[in-house]
Amino acid sequence: MIVPQQTFEDIEVQSLIEEIYTFWGHDFRNYAPSSLKRRIQSFIYAEGLSSISQLQKNILSDRLYFNKFLLGLTVNVTSMFRDPNFYLAFRNEVIPILRTYPFIRIWHAGCSSGEEVYSMAILLTEEGLYQRCRIYATDLNEQVLQTARRGIFSLKLMQNYTRLYIQAGGKKSFSEYYTAAYDHAIFSPYLRENIIFAQHNLAIDNSFNEFHVIICRNVLIYFNQTLQSRVHELFYHSLCSFGILGLGKQESISFTPHEHEYKELVKREKLYRRVN
Repeated sequence: MIVPQQTFEDIEVQSLIEEIYTFWGHDFRNYAPSSLKRRIQSFIYAEGLSSISQLQKNILSDRLYFNKFLLGLTVNVTSMFRDPNFYLAFRNEVIPILRTYPFIRIWHAGCSSGEEVYSMAILLTEEGLYQRCRIYATDLNEQVLQTARRGIFSLKLMQNYTRLYIQAGGKKSFSEYYTAAYDHAIFSPYLRENIIFAQHNLAIDNSFNEFHVIICRNVLIYFNQTLQSRVHELFYHSLCSFGILGLGKQESISFTPHEHEYKELVKREKLYRRVN
């Protein structure tokens, strides 16, 4: 087998990632290299920098600049009721299981700016379960967590979010869940009452509780196989017996350390149940 030669730019990217881990403690060493390189290049172009070396100097000398870089490096594409069929399947297949528990702990791993967390809070409210739930919403990026904690999003998005909410089996008028103020939609404070937003890095941090549901959608696709295996190990040991795991459309438990210890609950929507 012919091993492709590393370019000088590849070596610079590796050096940058190692320095970030050593200096700031954020570990991107097992992220998918092509995607990581592309995002670094995009940030350099957007900032008008001339080289990776210049970027490295900036982020190692200025915490605020590093936070800006971190925001650009992490993928924060999300929406309310993203992939509405997932939420419809969750409503139809998972909610009946959750009704059997006196108290429910849910972990949204890689929650980004929180739209999907609020979507789950709305769904649980409509199913009469929210008051006996605790949702732990985590991300490695503190800036997006601040947005999530505020629960304020662009009013321009609400028409599309309303459409997705309806497709996801929504039972009310979506506008009941937020107040319009100028060009913003401010989501109702009661939706945040049972949500804990906190930093957690899937690359280096360990389990912090036992959960009935773990949702991590469209995050693992940015990790290499080594990191994916680590995260699946973390999720398996963080789920209670018969707990539910929800992944993104392009993600799977196939070829993971515990693939035979789950059964498919809804194959098409990547909902699994731990059986061992």
